[in-house]
Amino acid sequence: MQQTSIASPSSPSGPQGIPPPAPNHRPPPPPSAILTGKQEHYLKRELISRQVRNEISELNSPTALQRFGAPFRSDLGEIAPIDSELPILRYIFVHHVRNFPFLDQAREKEFWQDKLQVFLESFANKHVSSSEDRLEETKRRKLAKKCEKLVELMMVSGIPTASGYEERVQFSEIEVVERGANDQGLLVNIPSGHSINGWDINVAGVRKVNIKRTVRYHQHAEFIIRVGQEGKPDIYVGRRYGDFVKLHKRLRTEFPGKILPSLPRKNKSSTMSTLPAFLDDDNESFSSVSTQDTNHADDRQPSRNLAPGDHHHRHSHRRSHSRSSIASIASSIGRSPRNSGEFGRETVLYREEQRVSLRAFLRTLLQNKRLADSKSVAEFLTSDPMTPNSDELHDIKTRKEMDAVRIEEQKRFYEIARQRAAELDVYMERFRRSIVEENGLTKLFSEIREKSSIQELSPQFQKFAEWLRIEVAATIYHLFLAEDNSPELFAQAKRIHSLIPYTLLKNVIRIANPAAVMSGVLDLFLAQPFGSRSLLQRIFSMTLNDGVKTFQKSIDALAGKIGDPVLSDKLKAFTYADETVKAEIRRDAELDDVDLIVAILQTDRLSPELTSEQTEKVFNSYVAWNNAVENVDLEFQTGAQWFANLKQLLKLYTRQRDKAMMLSIVEEPVTLQLFRDLFTIFYEPLVRVYKSANVYSSITDFASFADDAIAVIESAQRQDVSADPNQTVQAFIDLCARHEDNFYKFIHEVHLHDNGLFGSLMAWLEGILDFLRKGPPQGGKLDMNALFQGAVLVNQIDREVALREIDSLIQWQEDRKRWHLDKTRQKMAAEGTETGYVPGSTTFRGSDFGLDEADLEDLTISDEASDASDVSEEEDDLDPIAAERRRRVKKQEHLRRTAGEPVKPEVQEILKLTDSFGAMLRLALAE
Repeated sequence: MQQTSIASPSSPSGPQGIPPPAPNHRPPPPPSAILTGKQEHYLKRELISRQVRNEISELNSPTALQRFGAPFRSDLGEIAPIDSELPILRYIFVHHVRNFPFLDQAREKEFWQDKLQVFLESFANKHVSSSEDRLEETKRRKLAKKCEKLVELMMVSGIPTASGYEERVQFSEIEVVERGANDQGLLVNIPSGHSINGWDINVAGVRKVNIKRTVRYHQHAEFIIRVGQEGKPDIYVGRRYGDFVKLHKRLRTEFPGKILPSLPRKNKSSTMSTLPAFLDDDNESFSSVSTQDTNHADDRQPSRNLAPGDHHHRHSHRRSHSRSSIASIASSIGRSPRNSGEFGRETVLYREEQRVSLRAFLRTLLQNKRLADSKSVAEFLTSDPMTPNSDELHDIKTRKEMDAVRIEEQKRFYEIARQRAAELDVYMERFRRSIVEENGLTKLFSEIREKSSIQELSPQFQKFAEWLRIEVAATIYHLFLAEDNSPELFAQAKRIHSLIPYTLLKNVIRIANPAAVMSGVLDLFLAQPFGSRSLLQRIFSMTLNDGVKTFQKSIDALAGKIGDPVLSDKLKAFTYADETVKAEIRRDAELDDVDLIVAILQTDRLSPELTSEQTEKVFNSYVAWNNAVENVDLEFQTGAQWFANLKQLLKLYTRQRDKAMMLSIVEEPVTLQLFRDLFTIFYEPLVRVYKSANVYSSITDFASFADDAIAVIESAQRQDVSADPNQTVQAFIDLCARHEDNFYKFIHEVHLHDNGLFGSLMAWLEGILDFLRKGPPQGGKLDMNALFQGAVLVNQIDREVALREIDSLIQWQEDRKRWHLDKTRQKMAAEGTETGYVPGSTTFRGSDFGLDEADLEDLTISDEASDASDVSEEEDDLDPIAAERRRRVKKQEHLRRTAGEPVKPEVQEILKLTDSFGAMLRLALAE
């Protein structure tokens, strides 16, 4: 078979007659067009982006749903789609929310109007605090930002332009990205030569030391760590396992609240290894390492199979990379083990497994720059250096040879993977095309419903099942055998498995009627005898009331420290003030460039008014606050702390009000009614499927799979199968093959008895995909040329100014992508990763689902920028001054990370098209 990868852009045709993907670049627009393809796209995108932002922000209004249109009630009567003030959200709701399986059975008046609309309007009227009130990113704000980006992506991708010549800025236009595999990337974690935040470390060897206690000498293992720093000679230090424990504790003390990598558990097992002949004879190209547990008396301390297990374990950041390699090899297993004559000398490696796990622990710690620069780490890696003797140097050399074996195996694995990539891509390309074509998902699940076994599936789906089997096997292999933390994870999985009473669980599920049980439980919690509050309301009320009381205790304590009831009352008045008054005060604070506390206390919109002495004290403390935060000056500490108390008091008042508002929402009758309806809508259909499909029988199947998997993993750890890595991988493939029929039976039974539920879900998904690929069902398009030309003809916009603004947006997108590409490469260079192409990793592309890759790249860039600027809520527990310092440091770090990032240009002229574009958009989305 011809070895041709479908991923190659230079191939004139795909393997075995599969046509190549459509090219990215469209032909240029005709000369009569006013706008180029890129100008059309980015004008459309900018206007859609602003429309989406306005519509989502409008949802905060209590009257938003009344202007939404059907099925919601409106004082204006029925609102036609062409007249909706929220055309984008209305389209998504009508076509992709209201017809979602489960919700499509909800009644218009009883559910949408009398319950959901009443609840949402009540919530909007409560004006729960925003990010501006809390000086932090609330979860609702983050969710709104994410929704805004996703809706923008959906509309930009789904609604086409009338000309059909729309184009995006592509990464390929900026710089051709090398897609070939980077062999050097396989070697980033070799024992030496790879610096992590200034440290080049390797747990190079293990020695036995005798320590005298009261009478007798006790033997302990001491791990020899080679430490290298730039510009300094390498040194060796010896550390016992207890020293690693002390380091972990010291770091917890030095960095309270910081999540640290877990310390590997103590493991005293040794490993019998056979050094391959190629290390002694350069003419031999490759061999492997066999291992054997030398401590058979204690099976609770299994020794890992080194050759297949360790050759990837130091590459956790490229796990998918190496897993694809194993999957590619395993797809054509059939090779025999190597002859024993290929192996050289045998040796026992004392505490080898512990050495490798501790090396992973240290390197994970050093990935964090703050930890790498800490005093604890520096002392651990540099204090009390030692000089290895001849025996220890020999041990270090032997273990270095073991590491070399693993690197060689990894290189060989990946080389074979590249050779198999074309064959894998051929099969997966056929499956991909069958899925992404019209009704592809429906056809797939119809076949699963009709065919009772994998053997009855069509050839392309059988091949996909085979590929999936290999992928699952490779995943299990890496999780429980190949990683540095695999022994820890495997031991944990075994403990959990041993604790689950599978038989009892099966019988409970088999006998009980979950629908009746849950219905009874629901009645118990939601019943309102004689009109009193329900049990669920009482539980929520008790919880929320406890929160309100807790806040009140903190408020009373802070108010006592402030010592001025007038100031406390004015802050509380702001918290409960009308939203328009709050907005005006925030605007005053922004215009005067002062803290919100100062603006609240000096405003005359709230009572009581402050005396001149009070005003002077507030301003002086504000100055002290800024100086204490910036300069850490003890002279300003008292005034700064007083101002910090005011800020904390406002935050507590705000959160107390939020709790009170949530309490009032819970106590409203419509909340319970909505909860019951949602439970009925979603839970009961799933319970019917679960009962009719005899799901309980799958409990035993899963328990059997878990037992079998544990046996295979333990066998791979103990037995000498590492003479050929393919044998180990094959054992995991056989494991999956033995249980895949039970897994398929579970999916088949559920789908067979779903009463059309899964068919409806597939139809719903394909409705979204059809919109992304083809646009609105009625064929609506946006004629950006006509919009632009019409505005020019009536002198609504200046043609040249508008074109300059559009071109500036295009240039900004190009500069932004280039900046992001450079930052990504710098980060990868620092971390030792690379952007190589992974065989089999391009099974599905965004374009298969109607999403342009360039738009997905823009979403990724926006998400990274948003995540980098998030403010953690853990600062609540810090001293207010320390919290403010931390907030400002994070802001500076964000500015540093985004240094050089192109700034989006301001546009004004093209915004004059907003109204006419909105009318065109409503027409395109109208039914």
